[in-house]
Amino acid sequence: MPIEILMPALSPTMEEGTLAKWLVKEGDTVNSGDIMAEIETDKATMEFEAVDEGVVGKILIAEGTDGVKVNTPIAVLLEDGESADDIGKASSASKEQPKAAPEAAKQDAPAQKSAPAAPARTDSDRVFASPLARRIAADKGIDLADVKGSGPKGRIVKADVKGATAAAKKAHTAAPAASSAAPAGAAMAAGPTTDQVRKMYEGRDYEEQPLDGMRKTIAARLTEAKQSVPHFYLRRDIQLDALLKFRSTLNKTLEPRGIKLSVNDFIIKACALALQQVPDANAVWAGDRTLSLKPSDVAVAVAIEGGLFTPVLKDAEMKSLSALSTEMKDLAARARDRKLAPHEYMGGSFAISNLGMFGIDNFDAIINPPHAAILAVGAGAKKPVVGEDGELKVATVMSTTLSVDHRVIDGALGANLLNAIKDNLENPMGMLA
Repeated sequence: MPIEILMPALSPTMEEGTLAKWLVKEGDTVNSGDIMAEIETDKATMEFEAVDEGVVGKILIAEGTDGVKVNTPIAVLLEDGESADDIGKASSASKEQPKAAPEAAKQDAPAQKSAPAAPARTDSDRVFASPLARRIAADKGIDLADVKGSGPKGRIVKADVKGATAAAKKAHTAAPAASSAAPAGAAMAAGPTTDQVRKMYEGRDYEEQPLDGMRKTIAARLTEAKQSVPHFYLRRDIQLDALLKFRSTLNKTLEPRGIKLSVNDFIIKACALALQQVPDANAVWAGDRTLSLKPSDVAVAVAIEGGLFTPVLKDAEMKSLSALSTEMKDLAARARDRKLAPHEYMGGSFAISNLGMFGIDNFDAIINPPHAAILAVGAGAKKPVVGEDGELKVATVMSTTLSVDHRVIDGALGANLLNAIKDNLENPMGMLA
């Protein structure tokens, strides 16, 4: 029977996407692992690979179509001996199944409440995965039995394992926390409806701008964060003169290698080390518990057209300034092209948002759950300060604000973290020790 190719879930938050471009046409032969299309998720443009082999019998969704729901049929693949005449049979069979579903649902309702969605294995625990996904899993030491497949019939594809780590083998232990991540509570406040806002501006000249997937995700996540995360804020001014002088010396040394360190590179390193110096603050909120992280995985906000990404620099405390600089430039460039893979912008326990390059003196950033804190960085500016000897002098001062999740970090602990960041930045040579 012809195989229906379904719109895949290429990221954990994806509910719909845009079929940006077909890389095959009707009549083409494809093998498992071949790239069939480019799909825009709520965060990035990703390649979609074939999990079966056969001939493309019919393309159901034209390229450029947006708002395609996950699991919507987008094409039909014909196996050996099949022709275009068989496509109608496959469609009829798929339409008949939902009709029987309501009756079955009534009989099996209790069982369905605890049944996992779209399992990637049969009752005999056989795992269905594409050859490429199996190779990636083998390289990363991932147990495919613990990976949920997003391909046709629950088959595991490359995107499902590419962002996973060996920790996936322990995924079942995290299930209780995940299930309680969103406890029942009062409904979140909602603003005026679209029609109500239109009436407010009736008679005025305006143009409607529909939200794309990224904008919808940003709106939903940050509204939830601001309404459900108990933020509090800590502020410190940091003197940068020693850092700027040290940076200038290092950049002269690194110039032959084509590396130029930015102030932001030092901030990333300072935050990564501070999370090691104040390990109790290196944690995330997980519903009914916190998870304490050992490495310093630091996310950095990158502005792109129409939104932002927060790529994560993993094990940042272990990396040199030049390595962090090179990695950050690569992640930022690919973020602007929307070419980041999910594992490159998911995770981390701490984030940095730097608006200093825009001349902003200071601001308060919104925490990105499940992170426990985010550092808002303003511009460095010449200001009068009182030195240790009591004399008035001019120094380059940068304002910072640490937004903290009070469920994870209390006031004194947050103060210790921000003070550690300040000490690292004002004594930059110590970060190389």
